[in-house]
Amino acid sequence: MAVDLVKDFFQDTDVDVIELPESSATVALAAQALKTEPDQIAKTLSYLVNDQPILIVMAGEARTDNRKYKDTFHKKAKMIPFDQVEDYIGHAPGGVCPFAVKDNVKVYLDQSLKRHETVFPAAGSENSAVKLTIPQLEKYSGYEAWVDVTKMAE
Repeated sequence: MAVDLVKDFFQDTDVDVIELPESSATVALAAQALKTEPDQIAKTLSYLVNDQPILIVMAGEARTDNRKYKDTFHKKAKMIPFDQVEDYIGHAPGGVCPFAVKDNVKVYLDQSLKRHETVFPAAGSENSAVKLTIPQLEKYSGYEAWVDVTKMAE
């Protein structure tokens, strides 16, 4: 299971994987289960750029802004189809996170996360998460760059 890969990933750190009795597969469910604001959930969306998988981690209430995305990646936003996410990334939808992913996956962090001191990304399953500061997220995600590809939901 992918959550076990994430547990192994964090084994020698001060980060604990939180396993929940209920689903945290969506921003709303995760916020409820973790007793936090939806925007503090660090959702991780998967896209293809030139047939290569990328992940963008963004604040829970942020939405992809297609113009900003195209300006940044020079391609129209193309999400990885639901049934192919696990093959490309190594985690199934609901548990996608920037930790313990396949080697060819590039991770980007969106500026929307900087509104928060701590965020809660998933941890490989639909009922797991980790609580991280922004510097910890930078350290453990192996991110390529900070990007600005979102807008706030209306």
